[in-house]
Amino acid sequence: MIGSNGTGRRWSIGELAQASGLTVRALYHYDEIGLLRASRRTASGHRRYTESDLRRLYRIRALRALGLSLEEIADVLADPADDLVAMRELLSAQLRGLEAHAERIRQLQHQIHGLLGRIDDASIPDPDHFMTTLEVMSVFETSFTPEQREQLAERRAGLGPEGVEAAKREWAALVEELLRHVQDDTPVDDPQVQALAGRWEALGNRFHAAGGMGEGTKAAARTMWRQNSDEISRSLPWPAEGMRELVGYVERARQSGQRHA
Repeated sequence: MIGSNGTGRRWSIGELAQASGLTVRALYHYDEIGLLRASRRTASGHRRYTESDLRRLYRIRALRALGLSLEEIADVLADPADDLVAMRELLSAQLRGLEAHAERIRQLQHQIHGLLGRIDDASIPDPDHFMTTLEVMSVFETSFTPEQREQLAERRAGLGPEGVEAAKREWAALVEELLRHVQDDTPVDDPQVQALAGRWEALGNRFHAAGGMGEGTKAAARTMWRQNSDEISRSLPWPAEGMRELVGYVERARQSGQRHA
């Protein structure tokens, strides 16, 4: 610790980094974005942090531990200390994000429980089962932004486990009906096909928000399917080629319905 010279304690940037567990580079970054600037400078221009700076850093670290972004932390610290409404709104938003993250963890737990069930039944999962789990996880993580993943998880959480399972059953029945039309080469403007395509769209809408955010996740999901249909199909009971034909068939039916609307 640097001497106080009668005006309170002072810390160099290296001492502050060592004490806080941050890197010097991180503290420089905080300074550059105006999140934490040293209140004092030596005659030669070196940074010196005061007790007030240390308290601010404590708040930054505490809020960061809650998962707030640096931008959100800057907003919190810009408000008066007694602005409980702003703090409550930010913490409520953070809680919603944590709940969405917990839902993603529950989904992964379900997949892993399935693998463990095979082991408990004395049936060792073959590498394909592990690869499918890893591939689907990777595809999901790389196809959607963190914000989109949170939004999708929130929608699933809103449906609840029973709602999600009901949607899965409804979707499986739709797939079977539509595959029969694909095999029979039914025209996409057939009223029965149009009705099934409408149900397909409505079912998908349960998992996407309304407005621009929902349109964004829908577009990302379509891109994910186009680029990773083989990997995704490995976790489905239908052949990949058949599913690709089905998805293209539904898209043509949707476009036909729009033209005749």
